[in-house]
Amino acid sequence: MTSLIPVPRRVVAGSGEVRLTARSRLYAGTATEGVGRWLRAVLWQATGLPLPEGRELDDIDGDGIGLQLDPGLGLEEYRLVSDRTGILIEGGSAAGVFRGAQTLRQLLGPDAHRKAPLGDRTWAVPHVTIEDAPRFRWRGLMLDVARHFMPKDGVLRYLDLMATHKLNVFHFHLTDDQGWRIEIERYPRLTEVGSWRTRTKFGHRASPLWEEKPHGGFYTRDDIREIVAYAAERHITVVPEIDVPGHSQAAIAAYPELGNTDVVDTTALSVWDTWGINPNVLAPTDNTLRFYEGVFEELLELFPSEFIHVGGDECPKDQWRRSPAAQARIGELGLADEDQLQSWFIRHFDKWLSARGRRLIGWDEILEGGLAEGAAVSSWRGYAGGIAAARAGHDVVMCPEQQVYLDHRQDGGADEPVPIGFVRTLEDVYRFEPVPSELTREEAERVLGAQANLWTEVMEDHTRVDYQAFPRLAAFAEVAWSALPAPRERDFADFERRMEAHYERLDALGVGYRPPTGPRPWQRRPGVPGRPIDGPPPNR
Repeated sequence: MTSLIPVPRRVVAGSGEVRLTARSRLYAGTATEGVGRWLRAVLWQATGLPLPEGRELDDIDGDGIGLQLDPGLGLEEYRLVSDRTGILIEGGSAAGVFRGAQTLRQLLGPDAHRKAPLGDRTWAVPHVTIEDAPRFRWRGLMLDVARHFMPKDGVLRYLDLMATHKLNVFHFHLTDDQGWRIEIERYPRLTEVGSWRTRTKFGHRASPLWEEKPHGGFYTRDDIREIVAYAAERHITVVPEIDVPGHSQAAIAAYPELGNTDVVDTTALSVWDTWGINPNVLAPTDNTLRFYEGVFEELLELFPSEFIHVGGDECPKDQWRRSPAAQARIGELGLADEDQLQSWFIRHFDKWLSARGRRLIGWDEILEGGLAEGAAVSSWRGYAGGIAAARAGHDVVMCPEQQVYLDHRQDGGADEPVPIGFVRTLEDVYRFEPVPSELTREEAERVLGAQANLWTEVMEDHTRVDYQAFPRLAAFAEVAWSALPAPRERDFADFERRMEAHYERLDALGVGYRPPTGPRPWQRRPGVPGRPIDGPPPNR
């Protein structure tokens, strides 16, 4: 009971326990039926208990589970009571009940997270009252499937892992220089050409190593519908990202007219096979705008999310400086320079999305040149972008590279596989604070929440993603959900103690996490160079 992650706001222990048996029933009240179906399915898999449907709350009768709404609670707030009458989970909405159901699963023990029963087990929940609610409304994970494609079943698995940790926003990075991962019916070459590359750099971009085989894949429209529906059942919102105007070589390889054809032979470009910041960016033409409006029209059909991510980061301006067409567009619009040209490009889609009832969100470079009211910012280059955005009246998601980029290495040891960036230990992530102290109370309300990011240049498969994500994603989840004290005052020793039980849950879930003692032999990548950065990261 005391090993819950994320840690709840209030726990009052009782004496005794509720034992689930073959006669136990599960009652799901109005608007909680979906949670009931999910909970019955996962507990049937793990325990073999049928948990037949109760017709009314009284049917839980001392050894069953009841789910119902309590309008007095916040949307994701829940209350779990286990006593002599049974187990009752109440939430302010179905989402709150679902968060409480995840807590119940943890209370049942690690084996409650398995896909099949291990034989005779006693399934008991201690008598307890738990009252809990999230600190932030945006508790996100960004998964980059452009650099290395993750098949659909892997994405669904990560949605389950997010749900286990009470994360609720899945930022789906679908396009980049190295691959286009979503079917767009009106532009079939985006996946026919843009979804695969002939070979792949192995390790950091300075590595001499190559994987000399094609790499690729994409999600069909029905795959996307399935992913979005699967996420919704787990009360997770999927926010898609289509990156513009930089990080676009895969799209230009498929449709060369999208590039700066007056300075580059775009017909000679292929999907990029290495890493870094690519000089080949979209041309600022009406044709490009119409093309991407078509892409976003199809995107809006598939993703009901409030926010649509447009990237907007790392857009080199050299081609625009040399392009007569780009310079003519700067003059025509009365802009000062190429930075303002990028701002014009982003603002076009800001207005386009707003007119369709959606909100634009982008990496913090989109602040340069100003944003329309309603646009939001993912602050990745540190805290400064988030501070500037909040002070300008924009909503912010805090995801500073130096704190919560989980592709950064977890330890400074020589055995760490393909070490990238600063050392970010489990404790470092646990002491991450999403709200900068420089903000006033009113400005701080603009911080929607926080997000951990998984960039997959050096994560060639799900085992590498698991290693980089866990256990640090568990620490991040607690930061985003729980009402923790200031970073220096947080009880990391207690978190480590609770992680001892959580490692067993991760084992049951089949997660290939980094052990506290260091990588296992098969998790190492000897001879594959990374790009470690020594010293503490800047905290700005």
